[in-house]
Amino acid sequence: MDHILIAGAGPVGMVAASCLADAGVRVTILEQSPDLPDDLRASTFHPPTLDMLERFGVVPAMIEQGLVCRQWQVRDRARGVIATYDLGVLRDDTNHPYRLQCEQWRLTRMLRDRLATNPDVTFCYGATVAGVTQDGDGVDVALEDGEVVRGAWLIGADGARSAVRKALGVAFEGMTIPEVFLTLSTSFRFEQAIPDLANIAYISDPDEWFVLLRTAGLWRLLLPTQPSETEEGMLRAQRIEERMQGVLPTGVPYDVRHRTAYRVHERVAEKYVVGRVMLAGDAAHVNNPLGGMGMNGGVHDAFNLAAKLIEVLRGADAALLGRYERQRRKVAVEVVQQQALRNRANMNNRDPVKREAAFAEMRATVSNPRKHREFLLRGSLIQSLRDLENVA
Repeated sequence: MDHILIAGAGPVGMVAASCLADAGVRVTILEQSPDLPDDLRASTFHPPTLDMLERFGVVPAMIEQGLVCRQWQVRDRARGVIATYDLGVLRDDTNHPYRLQCEQWRLTRMLRDRLATNPDVTFCYGATVAGVTQDGDGVDVALEDGEVVRGAWLIGADGARSAVRKALGVAFEGMTIPEVFLTLSTSFRFEQAIPDLANIAYISDPDEWFVLLRTAGLWRLLLPTQPSETEEGMLRAQRIEERMQGVLPTGVPYDVRHRTAYRVHERVAEKYVVGRVMLAGDAAHVNNPLGGMGMNGGVHDAFNLAAKLIEVLRGADAALLGRYERQRRKVAVEVVQQQALRNRANMNNRDPVKREAAFAEMRATVSNPRKHREFLLRGSLIQSLRDLENVA
C-alpha cells in the first residue's frame, strides 16, 4: 500500500498512525521534538473517545494510570455546589459513562509501544517541517536539516502552529481571547479541604473564576490571567503562591509541581484538505480548554480521516476525503467552538442577574432526566458523532 507521512506525534498523529498501521499501511511519523512530548496539556478523555480507543487495547492501562470521574460540577466560589452532572446517565450510550483524567502523553507512549514492533511504522524525531510541495503522485516534505521525505499522502497533525498548514497557505480564521491561561499542578489535597468537591469542578466567581481538575497523582488548577501581566511575572514563585492562596488560603506554601502559561485561540482552518495533504487536530482547529473539547475533537478527526484514507488507498474515489473536511469542520465550527465559547462566557459572567439565571438553568437541567442526558450527549461529543451521518 501507499506510504503515508504524519507530521506530529501527539495523540492525533499517533491515533491516525495506529489506525493506518493496523490496516497494513506504511507510515512515517515526523516529530520535531527529540522524543514524544510529555508536557502537561490535555488530560480529559470523554466517553466516545474511550470507546474509539478500545480497538487499540490501551483503555484498561489508561484507566489504571488515570482517574475515572463519573461526575463533574459547577460551583459558586462563595456558595459551593450549583449543579452536579452525572455521566452515569449515559450508560446506555457508551461503554464508558464517565470522563477519564489521564494525561495525553500517557496515551501517546502506549500507542508508540504498541507500534514499536511494526516494521511498517517509522519514527523520525527531531524532524521539523520546513516546507511542503505536492504533485499528482505524492507529497514531498522538506525538513529543516535539508532532508526531503516523500509519501503518497501527508497528514498535518503538528499542532496549533502547524508548519504544514502554513506551508499550504491555509487561513486559520478566528481570534485570540484576551486572557492568558495559567495552569498549575500541585500535590495539595483539594478534595480534603473543599466540601463536596468533585474531581472536575468549574468554579464561577464574578471577580476570578478558576477550574480544578484532579488526576491520579495531582490536582491541576487553571486560572485566567490578565494579558497585562507578563508571562515571566505570572510564573514567578511568589506570584504563583499569591494566586493559589487566593484560591484557597492554607497558611502554608503550596507544593507546585508544574507551571505553564499560554495564550488561547479560537480558530478553525479554512480548509482541512488540500490535494494530498490533510489537517487534523490543533492544526485544523483550536479552542479554549474549558470542557475538554479540543483533544477529544482532534482524536475524533484522526479516526474519521484514517478510515476514509484507508478506503481511498483501497480504491475509493479520493473525493471521499472531502467528506472528512465537511464532517469534521462542521463539528469544529458548530459544536466544539460554540460549546467552548459558551463555557468561557458562563465562567466570565459577572452580571448577578444573568449568573442566577444561568445557575437556575443548570439546576433545572440536572433535575430533568431527559434534559440531563441530552446535555451530556452534547457536552461529551456523542451527539456530534451521531449527527455526522447527516453530513454528506
